[in-house]
Amino acid sequence: MDETLSLGRIAGVRVGLHWSVLVIVVLITTALAHGRFPAAHPGHSPVAYWGLAVLTAVVFLGSLLAHELAHAVVARRNGVEVAGITLWMLGGAARLRGEASSPAAELRIAGVGPLTSLLAGGVLAGAAVGLDALHASGLVVEAVAWLAAINVLLAVFNALPAAPLDGGRLLRAYLWHRTGDRLRATRGATAAGRALGWFMVLTGFADVLFGGHLSGLWAALIGWFLVAAATAESRQAQMRGVLEGVPVRRVMTPDPVSVPATATLSDLLAEGPFGPYRHSAFPVLAVDGSVAGLLTMRRVQSVPPRARDHTTVREVMRPLPDVVTATPDEPVLDVLPRLQESPVRRALVLDRGRLAGILTLADITRALTWPSAPEGPRHERPQPSKGHS
Repeated sequence: MDETLSLGRIAGVRVGLHWSVLVIVVLITTALAHGRFPAAHPGHSPVAYWGLAVLTAVVFLGSLLAHELAHAVVARRNGVEVAGITLWMLGGAARLRGEASSPAAELRIAGVGPLTSLLAGGVLAGAAVGLDALHASGLVVEAVAWLAAINVLLAVFNALPAAPLDGGRLLRAYLWHRTGDRLRATRGATAAGRALGWFMVLTGFADVLFGGHLSGLWAALIGWFLVAAATAESRQAQMRGVLEGVPVRRVMTPDPVSVPATATLSDLLAEGPFGPYRHSAFPVLAVDGSVAGLLTMRRVQSVPPRARDHTTVREVMRPLPDVVTATPDEPVLDVLPRLQESPVRRALVLDRGRLAGILTLADITRALTWPSAPEGPRHERPQPSKGHS
């Protein structure tokens, strides 16, 4: 889930919002301002209801962020790199680069989320009781009590033993500890996730059809997300099982077609690889043979035709610091998360600073078809052909 708006860094972790988070803010605000608040405490002005409802929705997002930050902080302490946190329509997601090294680490990373939400719910419940004892506005007490209840509900729901929920991670940690097989444990947790997801989908639609409650659509939506996420996680685990211990050199395309940094775009298009070879990106080499960056066809096309005669490759390429790089002996699984986050979905493979190959997601996908091969596939240098990729 890519962020739409960056909120900067909190505790060293990049935090952002996806545009869909507006959906949950609108739903919560409307439900509280138009339903719960007036029903429980009539007589207040619409401004009071809507203002407090908006504030409550924002605090709820803050509690979701605290939940995900707890995961991120504990993950980093257990040696798992954190790419960032994104809040979206169905909650939050901490993007981890890699997996826990042991069942105990998995247990700590997964368990801290529900514990944080449970702690937040307890603190808020205590605050509601305290405010009531001080004879604070009943409307304010109602808002704090709702936040306490929703955080406890969040903790309980996330603790359900079904991936990709935190409880699914806890289940995987248990199965991993019992069997010693992480892949088998993941299969068990994701199977539970799909079962829970389909149960929510069926009961949600049944609630709409037979009970006439539109809220069942929300349960069905969450259930469908669980099914999709659990299925994707299962496939990811299968891929990791195949690629475990495989170095980049066995998967990469060796000796890729490269372009000189000093060439103009016109010369490149007239005589270079964009015509005779079906590629959309090329490593760029400096005069001394060192790697300078990566040139994509999209960047070439962004330059007006009349300007291409005096525009060099160096001026439009992605410089090397902005490109994912790897070494031939680096495990493919270590490079994969960086590759997936890269806008060009390519990594330049460097051996002592010199170009050794290029790695793409397509290379990795092909590798999944040869798990038993003693050596990786040899990617032949492409034959000349007409047209562009």
